[in-house]
Amino acid sequence: MMRAARHPLLGAAMALAAAMALAQATPAAHAAQTGTARASSAAPAARGFQFAVIGHPLQHGRDEAALRRAIAEASQADPAFVVATGIKAANEPCSDKLYSQRHALLNESAQPMIVSLAGSDWTACLNSAGRSNAIERLNRLRELFYVDGESLGTRHLTVTRLSFTAKFRSYAENAHWEYGKVLFATINLPANNNHFRAEAGRNSEYEDRLVANRAWLHRLFTLAARQKMHGLVLFSDGDPRVTAEEGFSLLSSFQTRQDGFAEVRKQIRGMAEKYKGKVLLIDAQRGTNAVGEPAIQWRGNVGHLNLSADWAEVQVAPGAATLFSIQGGSAEAPQ
Repeated sequence: MMRAARHPLLGAAMALAAAMALAQATPAAHAAQTGTARASSAAPAARGFQFAVIGHPLQHGRDEAALRRAIAEASQADPAFVVATGIKAANEPCSDKLYSQRHALLNESAQPMIVSLAGSDWTACLNSAGRSNAIERLNRLRELFYVDGESLGTRHLTVTRLSFTAKFRSYAENAHWEYGKVLFATINLPANNNHFRAEAGRNSEYEDRLVANRAWLHRLFTLAARQKMHGLVLFSDGDPRVTAEEGFSLLSSFQTRQDGFAEVRKQIRGMAEKYKGKVLLIDAQRGTNAVGEPAIQWRGNVGHLNLSADWAEVQVAPGAATLFSIQGGSAEAPQ
């Protein structure tokens, strides 16, 4: 028996329907076959997280037990990482023994531990003849604390150091890392006027670091903009007063003294104006909010946190208007 011939129009319609069904049922398979697989534009927003900052309790004349306690308390909420702003007080010895002791303590952290240098760690160090030994001690700290591309702690966090660039191979303490679409970075800005020295011929360390920090900040803002980061967080020892009101006297007691933070303040302000995300600067100096709960002060898209408490927990909420908020920590002001 002969089969009935299929009408050509009917056959074409059936073929078209089958093709449409296949395309709707297996878009991922089709994309994989053609090499055009892409992330969905409807992908969920980045999840919130928290990190902890230790506010350098040793600089207020307290013993190592305060630092050990701050590390333990800051780790209890299981933050993504912890940043310690300084390793020793100015009146403690600048010895290899003490440096190694603090390295071992910070390395015991259950979370990734980032160490941001303080001026008290190196700027006031003297040699046996009573002369400044700051540069040699700074280099020693770099050898002990910043030997590779990882944080301290029992869990490691991969970081990128400025020293990975041949031109700035000495500046290993400046590091950046990304977490949850936020760029975090340390920058060496000592609290004592950025270690600017007025004596003639003795300011090479400041001038060289100024060049390195200028390149570092340019790289950070460029990277944050290119990667469309929600925010950029900078950890330092000194407060460059980026959020201070215009015309405010930054050195009211030293009218003839050069402001060692002037250039970095101008650069951060200028680049922050062009950046679409939030910028948060965190230091451990005693500011106007030294008593009571730590608080972020905002000026436009730039926030500033004087962390005079032993430690604080910072919550990051992608999509929120403020992005950063203080959620917990020790608000007890040092005595």
